[in-house]
Formats: sequence, structure tokens, C-alpha cells
Amino acid sequence: MEMRELTVVAGSFVGFQLLFSLASPVLSSAISPSYGLLPPTKHTEWNSRGDPSLVKLNVAITCGYLLYDLLLLACNWSTMGDKFFVCHHLAALYAYGYVLTRGVLPYFANFRLISELSTPFVNQRWFFEALKYPRSNRMVVVNGVAMAVVFFLVRIAVMPSYWVSVFATFGTEDFERLGLGAQVAWITSCVALDILNTIWMFKITRGCYKVLAISKGRKDKTEASPCLTKKKHANNHTD
Repeated sequence: MEMRELTVVAGSFVGFQLLFSLASPVLSSAISPSYGLLPPTKHTEWNSRGDPSLVKLNVAITCGYLLYDLLLLACNWSTMGDKFFVCHHLAALYAYGYVLTRGVLPYFANFRLISELSTPFVNQRWFFEALKYPRSNRMVVVNGVAMAVVFFLVRIAVMPSYWVSVFATFGTEDFERLGLGAQVAWITSCVALDILNTIWMFKITRGCYKVLAISKGRKDKTEASPCLTKKKHANNHTD
């Protein structure tokens, strides 16, 4: 990553922190007038199991990436633009803003970041497409299958356990202590992200099936061609 890119990412950390440090309390006070009456200890560190500073750093790095990626999408919309990516980034930034400014829900925030384990395979697919690798290429096929498997494991298969943990908090004192603003940001962003992940999983599965079908067709054709050649060669030498 070049110095210019590092500067933009680092600047986004600071800008995002300042933005939500000012906007979050105003929004929370507007939605819940009693928010300002709560002591500072009630605003932070719910379900953190300790100091959430490392989680907040992890989330800050993620937010920096999301902001920088939104900038790249805006500047190169004709070639890179994708409305689903924009929705994904905005939903994540909306929820992570509360993690950074109020320190709430760090466990759930970090749990959601497990999904990014599939990102290297998604990015590699983009490089293969940019370099015009044929879809039947062995590396493209292997990467596509790995992407589909990992995407399912870290984004789809974890949904039941995650939502069981979320539902278990409903009605508890800790959940009520979050306030309406954080509750809405938490639940709506997770629902939106899981809908997007389901749509992407469908597209990835369909694409993976097509690539495997093409690869299998080429393989069958290659295996059949020696027989055809042999038959043709024999016919050329018949009396």
C-alpha cells in the first residue's frame, strides 16, 4: 500500500472517530431524551468481558478500510461500482460507529468480522478477472471453490449461532441499557448484512457451479479427443 493510501486510511480512522463522537450523543439524545441523564459508565462497555480497546482498534481499522473502499467506488464507479457493496459498507459503518464511540457490543462486533475471512478469495477472483484468466483455468476453479466454501462457513453457517446469542439478550437489563439508537443500529445493520450475504452466497454458488460445469466439459472433451484421433488415424490406413 502506497503512502498516499496509508494517509487516506489513517485519516479515515480519525475522521470517523470524531464524526461519531459528535454525532452519536446527539442522535441518542434526540431519540431517547433520558440518554443525557445516564452516568458515563452506563454508556460504555456492555458485554465487553474486559477492556474493549483492542476490539475498538480492530473495528477502527475495518472502518478505515470501508471508508477508503467507498471512496474508491465513488471515484471509479463506471468500472468498480456496485450498489450491494455500498449498502454493505454503510450498514457496517452505521453499527461500528457505536462500537467506536460508546464501546458497546464489542463481542458481537468482532464476531461479525469473522466474515472477512472470505475477502482474500473474493479479491483474488477480481484479480483473475482483471487479468482475463479463463474461467476454466485451474487456479480460477480452485479459488472459486475455496471462496464458495469459506464464504458459506464464515457468513452463512454462523448465522444461527449468532442470532441465538442476539435473541438471548432481548428483554435483559443490558439490552435495555443500550438505548434505542444502539439497538436499532445493531439489529437493522445485522439484518441488512445477512440479507446481502445470502444474496451473494446464491450468486457465488451459481457462478461456482457454472465454472465447474465448464471445467468438467473441457475435461471430458479432452479425454474424448485421443479416441477420436486414434479412430481417424486408423481410418486413414484402411485398404
